[in-house]
Amino acid sequence: MKIAYLSVFYPYRGGIAQFNANLFQALDKTHRVKAYNFKRQYPSLFFPGKTQHVSEQDPAVSVSSEPVLDSINPISYRITAKHIIKEEPDLLLMRYWMPFFAPSLGSVARSVRKRGTTIISIIDNLIPHERTLLDNPLSRWFLDQNDGCVAMSTSVRNDILALRPGIPLILRNHPLYDHFGALQKPEEARYRLGLEPDRRTLLFFGFIRDYKGLDLLLEAFRDLGDTYQLVIAGECYGSFEKYEKMIRLLPNPPAVKVFNRYIADSEVPLFFSAADVCVLPYRTATQSGISAMAYHFQVPVIVTPAGGLAEAVEGPGTGLVASGTDACSLVQAIRKFFTMDREFFKANINREKAILTWDRFAFDLTDFAGRLKSQKLSK
Repeated sequence: MKIAYLSVFYPYRGGIAQFNANLFQALDKTHRVKAYNFKRQYPSLFFPGKTQHVSEQDPAVSVSSEPVLDSINPISYRITAKHIIKEEPDLLLMRYWMPFFAPSLGSVARSVRKRGTTIISIIDNLIPHERTLLDNPLSRWFLDQNDGCVAMSTSVRNDILALRPGIPLILRNHPLYDHFGALQKPEEARYRLGLEPDRRTLLFFGFIRDYKGLDLLLEAFRDLGDTYQLVIAGECYGSFEKYEKMIRLLPNPPAVKVFNRYIADSEVPLFFSAADVCVLPYRTATQSGISAMAYHFQVPVIVTPAGGLAEAVEGPGTGLVASGTDACSLVQAIRKFFTMDREFFKANINREKAILTWDRFAFDLTDFAGRLKSQKLSK
């Protein structure tokens, strides 16, 4: 199968680019795949972080791509479509994670689809965490340009069907990352991070945004006692001041180690190797690439019952689900976790690692595309 993959790739940073690189490599084993990248993903004015690109020192997975799409330049929409149409792909594969990209990606898909190419999008978030009145109309229009979709959680599948009833889709769990390197000795990792060697270590990892509930975790941490320590690793999108204030008011502020910056791929093993458990205290969620990173390092997770987080953890038994999205529920779940045998979680994580591979995800996606194409030809 000849595949055009339009999304964000190296040198852009973040979970979407990491996912795309891994899936590209899996698809490229058995198909002809060409990557089309953004030449401008977000206008600098709208981007809340420090930079959209990886540094030269970050050994992120590099995929050769054609930077052609500008998210806010309609002329580039036509140019991108022409470049893709010229290659005559059987499948145009895209990623959709916020309505901001509906005009650019949807316009390209609409033009390419008219030439008979099958269009499939992997939907991360159909409805964003910070909502506006335009979200539903934009996402509905985007879905109309697709022949089918891939959802990675039941909540996203339900969102898709609510906006576009009857659209063909498949539900597949987020594959587990395997490009971050090997697990390190916990005592060495904790020493390098300036942590106490014998405390129960919680990890909050990834970009810090309001919906991710770091304030809930800090509130819970206040009541856990002096046998715990917390590592916060990730760049804050917005002001970190309110979290700093909460940390200063804790009974033991030094028990919280803050690394308020983007964590390069080369550093990821250090943080997960130091952790006993990764906590995702999200207020809203669909699925999380952070749990896929944690499982790579055999680190269980504690999540709130938000979106698709619970189904990805409770079913396979790879961690614990708090009873609610509040600090008290987090305290109970964290304390319960440390009364349990961690080997139980590790065994379940290893089973998931054998199932949630990039090769299997790639096979299911292309099989789905083949069935859609056959259905179109039979009409």
